[in-house]
Amino acid sequence: MARSKSTFENMKYEIASQVGVNLKQGYNGDLTSREAGKIGGTITQKVFEAYTNSKK
Repeated sequence: MARSKSTFENMKYEIASQVGVNLKQGYNGDLTSREAGKIGGTITQKVFEAYTNSKK
């Protein structure tokens, strides 16, 4: 489980960087809803793509 969590954390920071959101270690309560949505939406999109590609 710890490995999955670190993989997810790495993906989260990588995606935040890609979409132009300054995500820092620890508390990120100062993010706007739009910034958080960009990160969450992109993560969801990548997980969905990985799932659908694995079913082919």
